[in-house]
Amino acid sequence: MKRKTFLFFIAIAGSLFASSQNIVQQASPGFDSLRLDILHGKIDTIAYESRTVGTIRKALIYTPPGYSKNKKYPVLYLLHGIGGDEKEWLNGGKPQVILDNLYAEKSIEPMIVVMPNGRAMKDDRAGGNIFDTAKVRAFATFESDLLNDLIPFIEQKYPVLTDREHRAIAGLSMGGGQSLNFGLGNPEKFAWVGGFSSAPNTRKPEELIPDPEATSKNLKLLWISCGDQDGLISFSKRTHDYLTEKNIAHIYYIEPGAHDFKVWKNDLYMFSRLLFKPVDPSTFPK
Repeated sequence: MKRKTFLFFIAIAGSLFASSQNIVQQASPGFDSLRLDILHGKIDTIAYESRTVGTIRKALIYTPPGYSKNKKYPVLYLLHGIGGDEKEWLNGGKPQVILDNLYAEKSIEPMIVVMPNGRAMKDDRAGGNIFDTAKVRAFATFESDLLNDLIPFIEQKYPVLTDREHRAIAGLSMGGGQSLNFGLGNPEKFAWVGGFSSAPNTRKPEELIPDPEATSKNLKLLWISCGDQDGLISFSKRTHDYLTEKNIAHIYYIEPGAHDFKVWKNDLYMFSRLLFKPVDPSTFPK
C-alpha cells in the first residue's frame, strides 16, 4: 500500500493515559473553510506589560464559540515562526476557522488560544534581517516573557484554569523549537507539548530531557510532526530517536508536505483534537 497520506510512528512507554477516544486522523478537505452555518469564536488583540522586555507587548487571543466569563477554560499557547509575529497564524493558518469547525463537530474541548509574539525584544517586528543575532536571541528570551509576564496576565484577565494539566504549548518552525524547549524545560507549567516542523533552535535531546523518567511521569502528550519534504526534518527525527531510546511516550507524525501552512494547519487540526481529554495510546497506530 502506497504511503499516500502519511507515515506514522509512535513510541510508547508506560501507561500515561486512562481512557480511549476517537481515532485522530489527518484533516479532510474543507476543514479550514469558513462555514456560515455555525457559531464562531472571537479573535482579539491584547496588550500586556512585559517586565522581561521593558515594554508593552501585543498578542492575539481566540475565545471559543459560546465563551462565558463564568466558565473556566484550558489554554493553548500557539507560537509562530522566525519570519512571523503574533499575526502569522491568523494570516497564514486561519486557526479560528479550523477551531470553529471542530467545535461545530464537537471534536475538541472548549479552550482559549493565545498567539503571542515570540520575538521578545522592544522592536519585535519581523522586518529587516530576521536572522540577525539579536532577533534570534530574542526567541530564547521569550521563555521568561511567556512564563513571568504573559501567562500571569492571561490568568489575571481571563477565566482560565491555572494548573499544568490545563495548559498546552505548541508552535511551528522556530515556534516549534520554542515549544519543545519551554514545554519540556518547564514541566511544572505544561503537560501538553507540540512541535510542528521544529527548527534548529530546538535544544539537543539530552538537554531537552535530562531526566527521562520525570518527563514520562509529567507529560500528558508530546507531539512531534514534520512534512516529509521539509529540510528541517532531521531536528524532529533526532528528538524522536532519543525519545524512543529512552522509552518516552510520544507521537511522531510525518505527513506529506514541506515547510508551510499546509502542514501546520493539519498539525493544529490533529493536535487540538487530542488536548485536554483522556488519550489512549493504543489508538495512535490506527
